[in-house]
Amino acid sequence: MATPRLLIIGLDCMEPSLVFDRWRGDLPNLSRLMDQGSYGRMESSIPAITVPAWSCMMSGRDPGELGIYGFRNRRDRDYHSMAISDGRAVKVPRLWDLLGEASWTVAALSVPGTSPPYPVNGSMVSCFLTPSPEVTFTHPPELGDQIRAWMPDFMMDVPNFRSDEKARILDNLYTLCDQRFTLAEKLIAQDSPDFLMLVDMGVDRIHHAFWKPMDPRHPQYEPESPFVDAIHDYYVHVDQRIGELLRRCDEDTAVLVVSDHGAQPLMGGVCINEWLINQGYLTLSEAPTEPISLDQAAVDWSRTQVWGAGGYYARIFLNVKGREPEGTVAMADYEALRSELTEKLSALKTPDGEPMPVKVHKPQQIYQKVRGRAPDLIVYFDDLAWRSVGSVGLNSLYTVENDTGPDDANHAPFGLMIFHDPKAPKGGQVLEGAQLYDIVPTVLDRYDIPAPKGLRGKILPI
Repeated sequence: MATPRLLIIGLDCMEPSLVFDRWRGDLPNLSRLMDQGSYGRMESSIPAITVPAWSCMMSGRDPGELGIYGFRNRRDRDYHSMAISDGRAVKVPRLWDLLGEASWTVAALSVPGTSPPYPVNGSMVSCFLTPSPEVTFTHPPELGDQIRAWMPDFMMDVPNFRSDEKARILDNLYTLCDQRFTLAEKLIAQDSPDFLMLVDMGVDRIHHAFWKPMDPRHPQYEPESPFVDAIHDYYVHVDQRIGELLRRCDEDTAVLVVSDHGAQPLMGGVCINEWLINQGYLTLSEAPTEPISLDQAAVDWSRTQVWGAGGYYARIFLNVKGREPEGTVAMADYEALRSELTEKLSALKTPDGEPMPVKVHKPQQIYQKVRGRAPDLIVYFDDLAWRSVGSVGLNSLYTVENDTGPDDANHAPFGLMIFHDPKAPKGGQVLEGAQLYDIVPTVLDRYDIPAPKGLRGKILPI
């Protein structure tokens, strides 16, 4: 039997246009997988964010069903209850759990949504949300000791990747990448798992740190930067590591390369709470003299109908009577207010006065179920080219910078997938209409494993 039977290489945020078009000639291993298999853009979840996208992809469930609407989520109905959602928020089986139940041995390495690690039929190394390698970050726990012996400087993520320490960030990125691929090689040699999946977070981090020098579309393009080739060279390095990893696998190993979303230049930020203040929906009892987070601001909740949260997209929350502590919006007015906000947000313009493409989603209309404390509205500004900035005291509806530190790139709604099975070559088939929800049903179908009921995705013709 092939070892592994299935290898999934996750590349967080890898941008399909760079792989399929711009740099394909420089990426021989990815290009060969494309030539011999199936590939295409893959639509992400809404929102297109690492947390929850990987958990959606690996479970076949959407953010509403998982109850995970972003990196941070409301713990309760209090106004200041946003907290990071780690793997404990995922209450459904993921692909490695389903394969394990079918008697496959599995290895899941650094897949977002696996911190803290939990028992699987094989091994698990937790993700970038792990506080440090000093806590238990593996299943079984003794695997952590072995990893530290192999790599004493084992990294969970690139520290402080939104900063101006560009040379240090670049060095950390290569270390992080090499550690993940080397770990995969060692575990294949040691354990011969039937299934192995690794995720490299470096692709995402390098986009955030080095997009300006690469892309003339960026409003702060830096063509003279010494880092003009940083992203290109990293993609080439990742491709080389993929080639080395494949040489450690059986010749019959099926390979799936996936990214959870894409990337694009960050055009600026829309200050969502400043807009709500201007429109009369959000009231502060005193105006801040400098930019601060809404949590630090003196909000008069008794005169506030709506507030927002920043991030890749805007989350809009209504201050509902009987739901929030000082609710002002009657449930009878709830739908009308949501529709009013949708209409007004859809009329937003860019700083130049041009119409801004805005997509406003009601969770009940885009998810199979809505669990937990969902936003009342989910807003994309120009398909995520503009961030949502939650700070107040900016005295502007727009910013050119991210309010969480230097940032060159934003996410894009489409990632990529490339699938090659040596036993069933497809000869460069281009996939249309793929969504990340399709991965679990497609893989289970491929290996004749019954799928759980209620999965969102479809079976792709791979």
